[in-house]
Amino acid sequence: MAVVGDLRRLHEEAEDPSVERMAIDDEVFGALLYAEKHAAALRRLPSEKQKAAALKRVQLWEYLRERAEIHQARAVADARAAGAEWIELAPALAVKAASAAYNKAKRLQAAVLADDTAHPEPVRRTPEAVVAAERRLARRREAEQRAQEAARHRHRLLVPVAQRLLDHRDGLVLDEDAEYWLNEVAEVLPHCGTPTQMVGLDRYLNAAVRALSKLEQRTARPVTTDDEARSALSAAVECLAR
Repeated sequence: MAVVGDLRRLHEEAEDPSVERMAIDDEVFGALLYAEKHAAALRRLPSEKQKAAALKRVQLWEYLRERAEIHQARAVADARAAGAEWIELAPALAVKAASAAYNKAKRLQAAVLADDTAHPEPVRRTPEAVVAAERRLARRREAEQRAQEAARHRHRLLVPVAQRLLDHRDGLVLDEDAEYWLNEVAEVLPHCGTPTQMVGLDRYLNAAVRALSKLEQRTARPVTTDDEARSALSAAVECLAR
């Protein structure tokens, strides 16, 4: 972590003779234990820098405390999934009753929910607030799953329509724009597996159909030269309009 690096530089500036023994940046706990043990080495620095070093230690301990709660909450969830009863978890959570273990686990869960990027605001550390946050999170995940399924369903409809249009592109009258977007469709269609590629296919097919429509309006002439191409284009228009 950068903060550990800052702390090390302060010890180096103070010419701490043991600084080489300080843990590397990724080993926050070890670095903090070293900084605590060797805090006296910083007395050669101005008071402002000594204060800065102490504040960085406070910051790092807070970081570890938060991370510890997150990991402990995950351990509790794993224990519950493995069949552990709340009364069995009570000693491990340093409480005496099953209800106290449940309440403490819910307070720990607040840290996990606050760590979620969709929850920028901390979750209040009460069982009721955590349950409410869990319900909001579950509703959001369900909505995301529905949206993803809808996108997959639309994609399944678009693929044959796009392929049909490409199969009959010789029966289409193309200008530069329509040809460009059909080429994009042809590029993404064979490898269309990721959400980004699915969105790309939808966008490219839309753009190709719009370009063909504009060309037809501009020239006042059909952009199809045979029945197969005309049918393929109509199917694309209909599918995209859903």
